[in-house]
Amino acid sequence: MAGLHVRDILTAARSAGGGTGQEAGLPAMPLPGARRRARISPVILSGIFRLIEALTVVATGILAHTLYLHGRQVPFGLSYIGAVAAVSLAAMVSFQAVGAYTVSALRSLVATGLKLAGAWSFVFLCAITLVFFLKAGTSLSRVWLGSWYLAGLAGLTASRLSLAVAARRLAAAGIFERRTAIVGGGEAANEVIRILQAQPETGLRIVGVFDDRDDSRSPPVIGGYQKLGTVSALVDYARRTPLDLVIFTLPISAEARLLQMLGKLWVLPVDIRLSAHASKIRLRPRSYSYIGSVPVLDVFDRPIADWDLVLKWLFDKVVGGLLLLLTFPLFLAVALAVKLDSPGPVLFRQKRYGFNNELIEIFKFRSMYTDMADAGASRLVTRDDPRVTRVGRILRKTSLDELPQLLNVVFQGDMSLVGPRPHAFQAKAENRLYDQVVDGYFARHKVKPGITGWAQINGWRGETDTEEKIQRRVEHDLHYIENWSVFFDLFILAATPVSLLKTENAY
Repeated sequence: MAGLHVRDILTAARSAGGGTGQEAGLPAMPLPGARRRARISPVILSGIFRLIEALTVVATGILAHTLYLHGRQVPFGLSYIGAVAAVSLAAMVSFQAVGAYTVSALRSLVATGLKLAGAWSFVFLCAITLVFFLKAGTSLSRVWLGSWYLAGLAGLTASRLSLAVAARRLAAAGIFERRTAIVGGGEAANEVIRILQAQPETGLRIVGVFDDRDDSRSPPVIGGYQKLGTVSALVDYARRTPLDLVIFTLPISAEARLLQMLGKLWVLPVDIRLSAHASKIRLRPRSYSYIGSVPVLDVFDRPIADWDLVLKWLFDKVVGGLLLLLTFPLFLAVALAVKLDSPGPVLFRQKRYGFNNELIEIFKFRSMYTDMADAGASRLVTRDDPRVTRVGRILRKTSLDELPQLLNVVFQGDMSLVGPRPHAFQAKAENRLYDQVVDGYFARHKVKPGITGWAQINGWRGETDTEEKIQRRVEHDLHYIENWSVFFDLFILAATPVSLLKTENAY
């Protein structure tokens, strides 16, 4: 199941009579972007803990040397640098081995503090033993080692106390909870909910249960949670409120039902897992991942999550900020040209689909006459379109009209430098809305839209007047989402100037 490709899901879902995303309860008009509370992934939180405690270990080693040996004219030479590096690395490995960075450990204090103290003491016992057997006492001060041990123990205790208090406050505020929907009813769902509720260290918050069966076959309350509707309603729910995880409690043998439901849900930017705790089919333990003690099969993952999300955010802010500074003279020149060419504002604002189908407002240099502007893009721009100004023709040919979207990337945060191009919500191909043309169209919104993308550098930019053009563009967008990496972003960004030389479809 975990190895299924998107096309397999779509094909099987159609043959099973399922939807492919656009039929799954999505509204005809995009929903306003809901205000979403900032949350921190437990993976990122544990990484922050590791970094702080690694810096604490290194800092206390340097501090112990400065206070005790610096006045005795003992330099912080290679032997001390190597010792600090080796002990620090061994300490972090030991802390990981005793489970100091699990979700439950991040919230606890006494039990984890004792584990850290034990691991720290073990590392120093090993270090002192090595110094003795290697006869390195002349190169390293044993008093320094003892001072470092005590300073490190105090520093780790203080940092873990502060971090545990912060983690508890974050947990109480729901900052790193994983909002979870259960799909399926009956005893299997009851059992999964009971197990997860007994393990608060998983960080899950169950928001409700969804099932395609009616109340006669699936009760309205399951495991103490209200049944909120069908799987189609779940798609709409995930568009309106934050959702991180979907757990199926259906048996693996219910293949047709599973594929039908997955055909609707794969378009969402959430993790999808299939519970295997009640399955009679037993795979090797390594085939499963675990949510607490519940074995699950990984069906879909969010394409960009945890540290990848942080990395892409930094890439957008740093590179986007540099591009904004470098192009600022060009920005001013284009703005002046637009202003002198025709009356009206320099910038044009347009509502488009963003991440998870949220409605965002993107910025462009105005390329049409003000009284002919089409904010909803209900009519595509064609060759020699009389609505386009003289300067606008040049801007659209060179894609310079998209330059202000750097403001969306750097300041608004609702776009990325690289990603699927945002489409206007009324855009059509052969008089049909895009989501009516392409199966799983909304899956391209699993990531933030971009100024440039894989489709654009492969020649699929400009007018999308035919169904084949929008189909090909979406195929490239989904390829990008499934294969994302920072290096892929760099390649697309580097190839964009070359692709702009091909202007036959841009007008």
